[in-house]
Amino acid sequence: MAPLFTACTAVKVEPLAASHTDTPVCIVKNDDVIVPNFLNVVQNGFNRHDVDTKVFRNEAPKSCNIILTYTALRSWDIAPYLSHAEIWLRKQNGEQIAYAQYHIRGGSVCLALNKWASVESKMDPVMDKLLANYK
Repeated sequence: MAPLFTACTAVKVEPLAASHTDTPVCIVKNDDVIVPNFLNVVQNGFNRHDVDTKVFRNEAPKSCNIILTYTALRSWDIAPYLSHAEIWLRKQNGEQIAYAQYHIRGGSVCLALNKWASVESKMDPVMDKLLANYK
């Protein structure tokens, strides 16, 4: 039964290269994301790797060298759960320099109990892979 559980989760990460050390990482807050605590989990991931962040409401100022945008979706199956998240890191000129995706495949068909796990337990490993080239 274990393969069914692990087959429900897909993670894709293109880590941020250690050569991209410009900080702070400027995070553009996505007001459409209603997943509780998602932005805090992302910021905490950077903090664990000693990378400073700064959050901006509408768009990052021109002084930001690295800009993070994100989306996160929740689904419902007995209770709400994080079902999909994407994080993009780009230079000021728009060039993508890192990417991370978390996705639960199968939705309500997925029988894994970790589907209802916390945002932290799902996204912390993704953030650690994204920032693997840092402390």
